[in-house]
Amino acid sequence: MSHSLSIDALAAAGVTEVSAPDLLSPLLQAPTSQRAGAAEPLGLIVGELIALTDEGRTPLVLYPGQPGHAALPARTVIDLHGAHIGRHVTLMFEGADPDRPIVMGVLRDVAGWPLPDRPGAVEVDADGERLVVSAQESLVLRCGKASITLTKAGKVLIEGAYVLSRSSGVNRIKGGAVQLN
Repeated sequence: MSHSLSIDALAAAGVTEVSAPDLLSPLLQAPTSQRAGAAEPLGLIVGELIALTDEGRTPLVLYPGQPGHAALPARTVIDLHGAHIGRHVTLMFEGADPDRPIVMGVLRDVAGWPLPDRPGAVEVDADGERLVVSAQESLVLRCGKASITLTKAGKVLIEGAYVLSRSSGVNRIKGGAVQLN
């Protein structure tokens, strides 16, 4: 049964006025499988994160009933890490296309926290003037060739192609020993 309506067919049938609902009703009443190019929505599926490629930007996933046997590249709405590899993930599909999965989340284990060690705390004061960042071993601020590293042992390492220390008041260098060059 064809559900197409053309202007010529309507004119031949003596129809002079047709509203939009009249034109769309045969399409809306047709079963999904009869609509041209329509696919059954896959809904939410639980799959497995197999690997991360492209320096961690592209997840590879497997899910039950997927086309082919190889892992599929997916997009993601969450940050995925190496610790998530092998974990169950929730997947949805762009345009209901089973070849275009999108990772929506990582299912939690009974233990709760998905990573082996909870990351250091980040604390922001309410007044917005102070930011405290904590790390367990070291903290690195990096921009191009310049970096500032703070270590657990109390070392502060400043590296760069050009380092300037300037002060409108006293610029004091204090230490058990001071070495220049």
